[in-house]
Amino acid sequence: MNDLTLIAAASATLPDAVFLGRHLIGGEWLGSADGAVFERVSPSHGVVVSRSALGGVAETEAAIAAARSAFDGGGWSRASGKARAAVLLRVAELIEADVERIARIETLESGKPIAQARGEVAGAADLWRFAASLARTHHGDSHNSLGPDMLGIVLKEPIGVVSIITPWNFPFWILSQKLPFALAAGCTCVVKPSEMTPSTTVMMGELLVKAGLPAGVVNIVLGHGQPVGALMASHPDVDMVTFTGSTAVGRAIAAAASGTLKKVALELGGKNPQVIFADADLDQAADAVTFGVYFNAGECCNSGSRIIVHEDVAADLVARVVALSRKVAFGDPLNPETQVGAIISAAHQGKIDGYVQDAVEAGAEVALGGGALQIEGLPGQFYQPTVVTGVTADMAIAREEVFGPVLSVLTFRTMEEALALANDATYGLSAGVWSENVHTCLEFARRAQAGTVWTNTWMDGFPEMTFGGMKQSGLGREIGRYGFEEFLEVKTVAMRVGRDTRAKWVRG
Repeated sequence: MNDLTLIAAASATLPDAVFLGRHLIGGEWLGSADGAVFERVSPSHGVVVSRSALGGVAETEAAIAAARSAFDGGGWSRASGKARAAVLLRVAELIEADVERIARIETLESGKPIAQARGEVAGAADLWRFAASLARTHHGDSHNSLGPDMLGIVLKEPIGVVSIITPWNFPFWILSQKLPFALAAGCTCVVKPSEMTPSTTVMMGELLVKAGLPAGVVNIVLGHGQPVGALMASHPDVDMVTFTGSTAVGRAIAAAASGTLKKVALELGGKNPQVIFADADLDQAADAVTFGVYFNAGECCNSGSRIIVHEDVAADLVARVVALSRKVAFGDPLNPETQVGAIISAAHQGKIDGYVQDAVEAGAEVALGGGALQIEGLPGQFYQPTVVTGVTADMAIAREEVFGPVLSVLTFRTMEEALALANDATYGLSAGVWSENVHTCLEFARRAQAGTVWTNTWMDGFPEMTFGGMKQSGLGREIGRYGFEEFLEVKTVAMRVGRDTRAKWVRG
């Protein structure tokens, strides 16, 4: 462990005051009716960093009623695309002006490095700008070929009230993958962030109010999945629920929503393979693999936690990844030099370590890491950069989402074997392929069962490029035009032009 790159506690001081979060309901900032609150302790620094109102049934029902009233009133749902875009563009400007404050609380609540948090918050502004462009340019269809006396019109209208439930690993970014697109479509929303990272969503609410969003269009309820999230998924006045999180919770949300047959969009887990062929640029591949597994401490649905490498280059690639892993800076998230911060909770750290130990018992070997990490001056939980070799497809570490800085290494000899291993998973979120042969890349990309396939790169994303999974990685899509259209209903209008000259059906 001494040959790892560790960053001790930073000289940056912790906040003087605890952040206080309240619900946003009908344009008002409110505490819970019973006065209940909950606290978030920083997973890296071990101190209370936020204290939030703990919502229940009363607050959730009030928020849904406010969203329903705002939608039915038409002030936002029937506003022009230009008017909606103006508010979204203003939000983008306010985000960019407030990056440091938002990023700091996100780092303290989640344990992610401050440099990464700054990048995510600043980058989220681009999602709001792209959504604003869609608000002004989206359109339906017309059919002028139905005969001389008929005109067909297809309208695209906002679906209605949308429940948005977001996770703890990218609280501000993932909210920005959903909320601006729902607003651009004309929907009204109720938002519930994770109870582990609630504060940046409250800050987003502050920016929305400042940007001039009408009261009730976006409502925020802080609290737990039970009862808040469950009611948001099942309530008859909600027309759609969009959720990002674990596959297990996604199934529960789909079941809760089924009682009212509301639309459900789910972005769930992943066990994402990167397949490295013998002709790949191993320097580039090793760098991308290292980034893919340690980004956000591996607490990422797109984590490249499973590599499938050709036997001829497996030893060479693993050696390169291990060498690079030793150089990745693990430590205090408040230090700008840190690349990997704390694990979200002690319970989750135990789960991560359990996968590694079970793999070793099943015959795998640990080439690097494989245990908790102590950072000088910090009481929180950290996990070593870990590379596990000799993994077989039947091991849990090769099939289940570890959600930590742990890389599993499998090997192959043929394209067919590589595809079989890549597709042998209940998930289908993303995949990658590394080869200098474009034909190899294209064949793999077309046959891989994944919503996103990267070739000779990993985790590049753009607001224009839609995102979502196959199989048990979810339903529906986010961002891009396809993600925007998730929030629209399609309506057909058949119009007769002029008087009906046909013979009457009933002769009188």
